[in-house]
Amino acid sequence: MSTSWRLKIRHVTGYKYAGTVSASYNEARLTPLTLPWQTTLFSQVEVTPGAATYRYHDYWATQVTAFDLHRPHQQLRVVSSSLVEVSPPPAASAALDWSELRADAVLDAQAEFLTERPLTAVDPALVDLAWSALDGASPGVAAVDLSHWVRSEVAYVPGSTGVQTSAQEAWDLRKGVCQDIAHLTVGLLRARGVPARYVSGYLHPKVEAEVGETVAGQSHAWVEWWCGEWTGFDPTNGVPVGPRHVVVARGRDYDDVPPLRGVYHGAPSKHLGVTVEITRLA
Repeated sequence: MSTSWRLKIRHVTGYKYAGTVSASYNEARLTPLTLPWQTTLFSQVEVTPGAATYRYHDYWATQVTAFDLHRPHQQLRVVSSSLVEVSPPPAASAALDWSELRADAVLDAQAEFLTERPLTAVDPALVDLAWSALDGASPGVAAVDLSHWVRSEVAYVPGSTGVQTSAQEAWDLRKGVCQDIAHLTVGLLRARGVPARYVSGYLHPKVEAEVGETVAGQSHAWVEWWCGEWTGFDPTNGVPVGPRHVVVARGRDYDDVPPLRGVYHGAPSKHLGVTVEITRLA
């Protein structure tokens, strides 16, 4: 079977309001990127009630579908449909050592992915604990080892945290979801001078997926670090990023990449919930 996967993805999200909303302004980050190893063959974002949409790429190069509604509505439903072909990303060919990583040119170019953020901030004691468990290998090898260490120390427990849970809070709980494990890994990498970014997308849950079978997929989060080139790794599952991973958005943390964000005028809202269906077509 081919090492490339062709995946059909259907992602449904939105909000239900306690009363009538007169206006809302929204941004959806639901369209998979086209990258050297990932090609988006088709993408569509449908909004109910109907609204005109327009697309642009934000500062982090994520494709955003923006729309606003100026008529009364009590529910907002957004459906993203995509067809994506994904190959295993190429192995990094550049591997800087620690002294090269600390050069002024690198610190300047990667400043945004080295800066502590509220969601990724970790206590100095935790930084010392994490890195003392590693053997001082090259930055790229150490980043993999650190990812495995985080996975061994923080249990993946669905529903145990929320979107605004910080990396330190997840560590104190010793449990979290993929977002928390990614935030914690990113924060610990940055604390030792390894540029790191947060990646949001989809993961097909089956390693040996049957062609034509539709399964309940999931929105997922993982990390990329820079040691001369960007390298992706999934610390929640302890594996390199591969053809089961579909990149949608990248940023400093979750706040840069939410699937749906907006403001509105009207009654309180609650999330409709999220469903993701993924079908392997080839």
